[in-house]
Amino acid sequence: MKQGIGINQFYNTKLDVFEFTDNWLAFSGKPEKNSAWFIYGNSSNGKTVFASQLAKYLSTFSRVLYNSLEEGLSVSLRNAFKNAEITAKDKITVLDKEQIAILKERLRKPKSPKIIIIDSFQYSGLNAKSYKELRNEFNKHMFIFVSHADGRLPSGRSAKSAHFDADVKIWVEGYKAMPKSRYGGNTPHTIWQQEAEKYWINE
Repeated sequence: MKQGIGINQFYNTKLDVFEFTDNWLAFSGKPEKNSAWFIYGNSSNGKTVFASQLAKYLSTFSRVLYNSLEEGLSVSLRNAFKNAEITAKDKITVLDKEQIAILKERLRKPKSPKIIIIDSFQYSGLNAKSYKELRNEFNKHMFIFVSHADGRLPSGRSAKSAHFDADVKIWVEGYKAMPKSRYGGNTPHTIWQQEAEKYWINE
C-alpha cells in the first residue's frame, strides 16, 4: 500500500502541464500533458479544422501525431491543414488510417511523440475497455479524439464513455469550439470567422 501525502506536500507537488498562453489559455486553461480531450459535433461544422488548429498550437510544445483514421490522406484534411496554416516547420506527422494496434507499437518506441490526435473515434474500433487500456498503457501521453455526434451527444456508447472520461470536452457547432475544461478557461474559440458569422447571424 502506498503511503499517502500531506496537504502541503500535495499543494507543492509539481504537476506537468502545458503552459498555454493568450487565446488558448482562455480556451482551456493549462492542461496536463497526459490529459484526454474529446472534440465532437455534427458533420460540416468545423471539427477537423479545429483539430488542425489545435495540432499546430500543440506542436509548439511537442511533436504531434495526427492519425487520420476516417479520411486518410484526403483533400479535405489537406485543406483543413492549409486553413490552420500548418507547414513543414511544424512538428506534425500525419498517419494514414493507422489502426490502433499499429499505433500502439509506434508509441512503445523510445522518444515517440507524446501528443496523439485520433480522427475519428468511431473509426478507431475502441470500446470502453480498449480505450481505458490505451490510456493506462500510455499514461504520459495526451490523447485527443475527434468524434461524430448524434444530436448533441457523442455517437455510440463507447464514444459517450470516452467523452465522460475526457478532461477537456469540446462541442463544435457553426465553426465555434465551445469547451468544458477541468483546467479552467472555457472561453469559446471561433474556428472560422466568416463561416461562424453566417451560421450564428440568426441565433
